[in-house]
Amino acid sequence: MSKQFTDLGISAPILKAITELEIVVPTEIQQKTIPLLLANTTDLVGLAKTGTGKTAAFGLPILQLIDTTLPTVQAVILVPTRELGHQIFRNLEDFAKYLPEVSIAATCGGIPIKPQIERLTSPTHIVVATPGRLIDLIQRKAINLKETKFLVLDEADEMVTILKESLDEIVAELPKEHKTLLFSATMPGAIKQLVQNYLHKNVVQVSASMETIGNQGIDHEYIVVDPIEKLDVLMHFLNSKEGERGIIFCKTKAAVNKLAKNLAINRFSSGALHGSLSQGIRDRIMEQFREGHINILVATDLAARGIDVKEISYVVNYHLPDVYEAYVHRSGRTARAGAKGLSLTVLQPEEVVEIADFEKELGIQFTEFKKPSALSIEENNTLLWAKQIFKTKPNHEVDVELKTKIKTVFHHLTKEELIEKLLANYLLQNKNEPVEKTIKRQKKK
Repeated sequence: MSKQFTDLGISAPILKAITELEIVVPTEIQQKTIPLLLANTTDLVGLAKTGTGKTAAFGLPILQLIDTTLPTVQAVILVPTRELGHQIFRNLEDFAKYLPEVSIAATCGGIPIKPQIERLTSPTHIVVATPGRLIDLIQRKAINLKETKFLVLDEADEMVTILKESLDEIVAELPKEHKTLLFSATMPGAIKQLVQNYLHKNVVQVSASMETIGNQGIDHEYIVVDPIEKLDVLMHFLNSKEGERGIIFCKTKAAVNKLAKNLAINRFSSGALHGSLSQGIRDRIMEQFREGHINILVATDLAARGIDVKEISYVVNYHLPDVYEAYVHRSGRTARAGAKGLSLTVLQPEEVVEIADFEKELGIQFTEFKKPSALSIEENNTLLWAKQIFKTKPNHEVDVELKTKIKTVFHHLTKEELIEKLLANYLLQNKNEPVEKTIKRQKKK
């Protein structure tokens, strides 16, 4: 029989809140971590893939251990991006619904610092922060960490570089007897070095396997394409997923912008997300995606951290990631909360040999996704052209006299005749002969 949160020692007010959130059965990382943290005796390293409930694994026990009689910062949670910071902040607020005395603040970069400084003048128990913004607050003497009991490094593998530069300055502000909790999806050499340098020598390491609630439902597939057909094949796939939400990952900001522009031209409901966009734009796009106003996000790896949307049905790796852990983070955006999902990787012929390495390193199995035929792709492109016309807004600034002349040219045609002529013109310009033959064949039936 699987353990329940009551068996792990979680208190009644927190149990009530998570039950309302339909968080009922603890994941493996939660089962292993929560009792250790409630005992509050050791530093801890938690290894678990994205989507396995790491926030609750450290968040629930920390909330329970907060002494609300003290108006001091007792826990600092460091995260790589503002998006992830605000996701964790929202999660903690939800978990603490019936702990009204616990005060939580988010102090992340990318937005004005003054309101955050103002917020910290009120009693605050838990601070969720990006490293750069926390150091800024420390240097301005706007935050006091002298009573902090817990330092959490969440998604540590995503902020190795900045932690190397800034952790000394942060740790110097903490009391000697604090506990450090490091969570990561992978354990590269740089993370091992951090553990060695900043965690107690008797640190406990906890690992959760890939077979967790959050990752059981992912189908890992790949499709092999020539560079010239890559975009057309992607458009074909996206058309087959109309109405579903997904994320397309690119390696660079330039690639994100270029692909997002192509999607916009073809009237896909999409938005771009990368680090060079202003925080206001990133927030607006994320909100549109979260609310379902856009269905597709085109993003770089780091920009997509903190996207916790349950209904993401697919992830596309438009470029093969350079490191295995990036694939883990990307694919973990789908199949959340026990749902099913597809992680599709678009490969060029010379990249196929790398799939075996990904399978061996990550303990997963890839299957080949059948590439659509040339005819099917051309038909899809023709359909996209029709949708472009349908979704084009009328231009009311066109001269009325010119409009009248154009209407005169077409006024003898029926709607069906006009469509036939438009389609014939498109096919002539694009030389889609196979599509033309298909149309003629279907007319004879």
